[in-house]
Amino acid sequence: MVVMGRVTVPFGVKGWIKIYALTAQTGNLRRYPVWWLGHDGDWREMRVAAAKVHGNTLVAQLAGVEDREAAIALKGWEVAVPRSQLPGAADGEFYWADLIGLRVVNMEQHEFGRVARVLQTGANDVLVVAGGNGNERETLIPFIASAIRQVDLAAGVISVDWGKDY
Repeated sequence: MVVMGRVTVPFGVKGWIKIYALTAQTGNLRRYPVWWLGHDGDWREMRVAAAKVHGNTLVAQLAGVEDREAAIALKGWEVAVPRSQLPGAADGEFYWADLIGLRVVNMEQHEFGRVARVLQTGANDVLVVAGGNGNERETLIPFIASAIRQVDLAAGVISVDWGKDY
């Protein structure tokens, strides 16, 4: 499963939910007629009855979620689709899910650790890297051309132009 968003709050009284989309464009999630909702790896398949962009979020009604109480129960759940349903990424583009777990090494071969998650900041995405060389602190590295030298999915490594003391 590739997480594409998160249920934030109910929307209205008829079971609609508000989704914080993790897609390049908020409305992209509407392309999929079935979403998988879950938390802690426990996924449940749900058919999308309706979905529309509302400001900078997405609102949706799922089959079987017919009132506000049922919508409240989904708050905080992740919204995902199977990886097999996603289009291939273009050259130089990556799904966040593909970056999670990759080792991050700088030009001097200092290992920062592994990508724990990716933050969406508005200006650019940021890699949150944890666990390198016995270091417990997280390192934040912007996912921009001047900092990211190479992403090698096959080798499981991201090469960065980033000082170990930044």
